[in-house]
Amino acid sequence: MEWFDAHTLARMQFAFTVSFHIIFPSFSIGLASYLAVLNGLHLFTGKEVFLTLFNYWKKIFAVAFGMGVVSGIVMSYEFGTNWSVFADKVGPVIGPLMGYEVMSAFFLEAGFLGVMLFGRERVGPRLHFFATLMVAAGTAMSAFWILSVNSWMQTPAGFGYNDVGQFIVKDWMEVIFNPSLPYRLVHMVLAAYLTTAFVVGGVGAFHLLKKRKIHSTHTNSGLSREAVHKMFSMAMWMAAIVAPIQIMAGDAHGLNTFEYQPRKIAAIEGHYETVSRAPLILFGIPDSKEQKMNYVVEIPVLGSLILTHSVDGVIQGMKVWPRDEQPPMGIVFFAFRGMVGIGMLMLCIGLWSLWLRYKGKLYDTPLMHRAALLMSPAGFIAVLCGWVVTEVGRQPYTVYNLLTTAQSASPIDAAAVGSSLVAFIVVYFTLFGAGVFYILRLMSHAPCEDEPHSSPPGPMRAAGFVPPALHENDSRSKP
Repeated sequence: MEWFDAHTLARMQFAFTVSFHIIFPSFSIGLASYLAVLNGLHLFTGKEVFLTLFNYWKKIFAVAFGMGVVSGIVMSYEFGTNWSVFADKVGPVIGPLMGYEVMSAFFLEAGFLGVMLFGRERVGPRLHFFATLMVAAGTAMSAFWILSVNSWMQTPAGFGYNDVGQFIVKDWMEVIFNPSLPYRLVHMVLAAYLTTAFVVGGVGAFHLLKKRKIHSTHTNSGLSREAVHKMFSMAMWMAAIVAPIQIMAGDAHGLNTFEYQPRKIAAIEGHYETVSRAPLILFGIPDSKEQKMNYVVEIPVLGSLILTHSVDGVIQGMKVWPRDEQPPMGIVFFAFRGMVGIGMLMLCIGLWSLWLRYKGKLYDTPLMHRAALLMSPAGFIAVLCGWVVTEVGRQPYTVYNLLTTAQSASPIDAAAVGSSLVAFIVVYFTLFGAGVFYILRLMSHAPCEDEPHSSPPGPMRAAGFVPPALHENDSRSKP
């Protein structure tokens, strides 16, 4: 395959845009749930620290949510330009599912987002909490529909063909709840929660390490310190609880993949030959040309035990399939180990936090705070590694075993795809780089550090989003 033919460039373009896009939903899904928890805790306990954290993180959520929406819109156009054959073939199946995502999930998020961000004084705390729950439910529902689409492409079910060769639906329940959806949905939502937990924990650790001397004349000094401690504590609880659950969910997902996508498992495990009593290959250098693994570091029998729950279990090797039906092993093999390695580090951080909490030193251990700060982007890296394993491991198919990627591409000129790819790279790095920079600036300020906790953000007030009557001391709107 040529590096700069239209098909390859189209794959590169979609990989680039979806890699940018997936970062933002993986953060906003978890952050929306975190905001709902904070709002609920404030409502039911009356503690001001939870409202302080809610107001702090809702601004960050608003920016991340907006960038997620904008980055995702582009992909729908790519279906029509670069992948029109794919859109035509599978449109009767995945088109309605993506429509359901817009109608049920995105509208739910967008409909209640304004109330969540600006409507507390207008609607009162209980309805505001309900609006926050709806935004969180919308993000989770959006993940459900998108993963249903993608899971159907991985493990197609409930379909047939019409007279022109299009996929059509025979059973909607089988299409939506296809064999891999439950495992992939749980795995992705937990990944989003861990991603958010380590971002929140990293921000808390950053402010703990700064050890700012807040003057006693600052009315919110105590509240700011309490808020930083609370966000760090909640993040570490999430890491300690969710990381081991994610490992178990990942194991269940792997067993499902072993049943339905054996080629992907061969690439993940690094086996070119079919083997019984298969070892677990910790490290190696795949050589797809010679169809062998070099410089192998392995643990005997453990591979069969994990995937088949039997020491004599058989794992199919890549040589079972013709070369033109094999996914590229190298990138899948290393991406999977990157994802698992980060998961193990997350587990270690969670367990360490439990030990420090037990010793009463969670807020007084700089080494822990530095580790948490370094781990703050780890969730995003793990999500990207998991996406690479999922999507590259499916190659050379877009619909597993039924429709190849080459058959899905549009008859389009390479120059057109290449020029749009360059344009996307420039625009994405400029636009979303600025957005990420702004989010980091928001994170660099501790809660209550620059403005009273109940004051709406200055730019929002200046832009006319907040009525002038809603001053800091107003408990409700004035006529």
